[in-house]
Amino acid sequence: MTNLCNSKTQNLLPIEQANAKIRNQLQAITGNEKLSLNTALGRTLQKSVLARYNYPFNDVSSMDGYALNTQGINPIQPFQLTCCGTSWAGKPYPKTLSPNQCIRIFTGAVLPQGADSIIIQELVSVQETTITFPANPTLYDNIRFSGEDYKKGDLLLPVHKKLTAVDLSFLASAGIYEVSVYRQVNIAFFSTGDELTTVGQPLGSGKVFDSNRHALNGLLDDPCYNCTDLGRYADHYELLKKTLQDAANQYDVLITTGGASVGDADFIKDIMNEIGQIDFWKIAMKPGKPLAFGHINSTLFFGLPGNPVSVIATFQQIVEPALKQLAGLSPTKRLQLKAQCLTALKKTPGRKDFQRGILKQNDNGDLTVISSGQQGSHILSSISAANCYIILEAQCHSLPAGQWVTVEPFSCFIAE
Repeated sequence: MTNLCNSKTQNLLPIEQANAKIRNQLQAITGNEKLSLNTALGRTLQKSVLARYNYPFNDVSSMDGYALNTQGINPIQPFQLTCCGTSWAGKPYPKTLSPNQCIRIFTGAVLPQGADSIIIQELVSVQETTITFPANPTLYDNIRFSGEDYKKGDLLLPVHKKLTAVDLSFLASAGIYEVSVYRQVNIAFFSTGDELTTVGQPLGSGKVFDSNRHALNGLLDDPCYNCTDLGRYADHYELLKKTLQDAANQYDVLITTGGASVGDADFIKDIMNEIGQIDFWKIAMKPGKPLAFGHINSTLFFGLPGNPVSVIATFQQIVEPALKQLAGLSPTKRLQLKAQCLTALKKTPGRKDFQRGILKQNDNGDLTVISSGQQGSHILSSISAANCYIILEAQCHSLPAGQWVTVEPFSCFIAE
């Protein structure tokens, strides 16, 4: 007996192979620019950053207390030393400590020459300049040694690192004020379809509002990208052909939505075969089967489906990893977890399914997930309510409630 599900999907490219095909073709874009730390947030390092100094620069105190020279001291009984000055943060004590001497020292202040220990202020008693220390104090403690964090010449941040707010603080602490980053990836996108109406215009019979460009505008909101919304276009072969040709001369990446299927008005594949090259078309993914990837000269092309949920899912699973690689970023993958699914899930074998779900964690730390609603590729309400994908492998059938499933939170990545 013929398995109709398999016969319909046997020529579809598995999503893993699609990503591998793209990854094997791409290299980081050429070109870089130097930016100050104030403008570098979210950009990708094009050169590694090395330390110019030891950090801490000097041996400094980690606590408020008293720095002392322990030479000649018998610490098994209380002892007294004479306080001969103070070391402040930013204003070091200028002399060398002799035996039987100590100084008042504050957190971050430089340890003076001759001092080898710091006793915290709560453990001592003070009588004018005479400081009494307890028996058996912890010696050689409460010091941050020069180069303890990193030394001159050490690697601070590697090439391909996306700069976070913490990274900028780290670099500033090392005296770095300027970094070399990859230039921005120039990306253009537009929607196709006679049925589309611009948001804000009256909606006629048989029309839908163009939501896909708003989705892409948000999904592409990244300092590594310089994006242009080219608008919406009717299903007109020559118009779409000219638009793609003109855009390919200006941008690194083109992304379209709609027109990538097999209908009489779906022209994208035919146009690409005429002016460029299709590397693959149709993937074994739900939602999102009619996805095209190719080139127009050196410009990358992604032809996404027209249904809005399919646009979002294919962007996240196919386009986003490619754009990150192009932007020079180190490879990452989305975090996947196991959770108990509390709702029954419908599934037909054949394509890898990315169902939309709501992931929760109870007070015991256990993860549970439920379906966020109807799973049609046109239903945005369920993906708006969701915070994760419930990933069902291609061969999987429908599942009853209570099964453990793989979930992929929308916003969590880990290093590969």
